[in-house]
Amino acid sequence: MSTLELELYDAIKKKLGEKESKLLLQTIESKISKDLDRSKDTLATKSDLANLKADIIKWMFIFWAGTVALSGILKATGII
Repeated sequence: MSTLELELYDAIKKKLGEKESKLLLQTIESKISKDLDRSKDTLATKSDLANLKADIIKWMFIFWAGTVALSGILKATGII
């Protein structure tokens, strides 16, 4: 146990008793662990962000290349 956990345990042991204090701390620790595990699934990592950036740059290039090509075709046909 960390210092904070020991201080918390000592503080609630006086009011609840030893067994109940241990059970309460285990319950809190379990809940925090589950929340942390769930959060890890929804957070983006650096590699996720790098892949996203690469995809955005790729699609921007495709968009602008297509726009320039279409503009050239329209200009060559005399529409613009």
